[in-house]
Amino acid sequence: MATRNQRGGANLFTAAGLDHDAPRPLADKLRPQTLAEVVGQDHLLGPDGALARMLATRSLGSLVFWGPPGTGKTTVARLLARETDLHFEQISAIFTGVADLKKVFDAARARRESGQGTLLFVDEIHRFNRAQQDSFLPVMEDGTIVLVGATTENPSFELNAPLLSRARVLVFHSLDEAAIGKLFARAEAIEGRRLPLDEEARAALVRMADGDGRAALTLAEEVWRAARKEEIFDVAGLQAVVQRRAPIYDKSQDGHYNLISALHKSVRGSDPDAALYYLARMLDAGEDPLYLARRIVRMAVEDIGLADPQALVICNAAKDAYDFLGSPEGELALAQAVIYVATAPKSNAAYVAYGAARRVAKEAGSLLPPKHILNAPTRLMQDEGYGRGYAYDHDEAEGFSGQDYFPEKLGRQTFYDPLERGFEREIRKRLDYWAKLRREKGG
Repeated sequence: MATRNQRGGANLFTAAGLDHDAPRPLADKLRPQTLAEVVGQDHLLGPDGALARMLATRSLGSLVFWGPPGTGKTTVARLLARETDLHFEQISAIFTGVADLKKVFDAARARRESGQGTLLFVDEIHRFNRAQQDSFLPVMEDGTIVLVGATTENPSFELNAPLLSRARVLVFHSLDEAAIGKLFARAEAIEGRRLPLDEEARAALVRMADGDGRAALTLAEEVWRAARKEEIFDVAGLQAVVQRRAPIYDKSQDGHYNLISALHKSVRGSDPDAALYYLARMLDAGEDPLYLARRIVRMAVEDIGLADPQALVICNAAKDAYDFLGSPEGELALAQAVIYVATAPKSNAAYVAYGAARRVAKEAGSLLPPKHILNAPTRLMQDEGYGRGYAYDHDEAEGFSGQDYFPEKLGRQTFYDPLERGFEREIRKRLDYWAKLRREKGG
C-alpha cells in the first residue's frame, strides 16, 4: 500500500520511488543481525572473547573500541545494546557539541528513572576535547549511561586518563582474508549470483579491501554493476573497473608485516641494498609513505640511538621532506634516510636502558625522590627539609656534584650501558669520568 501524507495524497518520497523497495547498499543488506554474524573479531566475540564473557555474566561496562574503519565497531555496539536490553543512542563527536551532550544525558537520566538503561555509542570519540570528554565522567560513574566509544586513533594518546580509567579498551582487528571471503560469500548468497571474477582477481579484490569490510562490499557492488552478461574479469580487468590497483602484498596482513620486518632487519644488519629493495617493494605496493617514514624514525631510535645522534634528525627531516614534496619526489628523501640508517653505527643501548628503567619504575612503586632535589616553594616544605643540601652542579668543580638522585629506598641503579661504537664511545668516556669523580666525592 502506498504511503500517504497527512492530507491523504501520495507523498513525494513514494512518488519518487524512494519507498522501502528502493535499492539498498550491499553493506546495509549484510549488516549483522546477531553478534554471531560479525566476522573477523573472534578474539572478542568467540567463546573465550572479552565481549562474550561480559555478556555471559551480564556485566557490561563502559568500553572503548579501537580499530581501523570497516571492522564492525558500530555494529557490535548496536548489537550489544540489543543483547543487554539497553536503549541504543548514537552520536558522532564530529557533529556534537556540549549542548547536544547535555540533551543526550538528560534523556538518559529520564530513561533511567523509568527503568531503562542507555548504551551511548560515540563515534570518533577522540575528536572530543578534554572538557567534553570530562563531561562523560559523572554519567558513567552514576550508571546513567554505558559508554561505548569508537576511535581509529590510539586511545592512550587521544583520550583523557580519567575517561580511560573508567572504560576498558578493546582492539578491533582489520579483517583478514578469510573474514572478507565470508563477506563475499554472504553477498553472493543474497544477490543470488557469483562475483564475475577469476580466482586471481577475486584474491586481488580481497587485497584491495585492505581489511575494511565496508570497502570490500562496496567494491563487490562496483564489480557487479560493471559486468556484462557472462563476463568474467581477470586482475587487469578488475583494476580497470574499480580504478584501483591491487597491491603486491596485503598491507594489513602477513605480506605487510613480512616486508616491514625485512626492511627493519636489513637496516639493523647494515645492508643498504636489501633495505632499499624492501622499501621499493612496499612503495610499489601502495604502502602509505608516511607509515614508512614513521618506521624509519623508529629504526633511528631503536637500532642506532646515540651511536649516531644525527640519525633521528635525518629521519625526521626525511619525513618533513616527504610532507613538503609529496610523491614521487618525496620518496627519494625516504630512500636517502634508509641508506643513512642502514650505514650508520648501530646501538640498542638506549632502547635497552629505557626498557630496564620502565621495569624498575613499575616494580618499585611511587618512591619519593631524595629531599635534597625537591623544590621548596613554601616555608613548611623548607622546614621538612625539601631542597636542603642540594649542590648546584654549575657551581661545583668540573661542573659535577656527584650527588645521588635516586630514591633512598631504591638505591643507585645503572640502566644505560653505551657501546664502544660510534658516538657512544665518547659517551662512555664521559660516564666513566663522572663515575671516577663520584667515587672521589664519596657519592
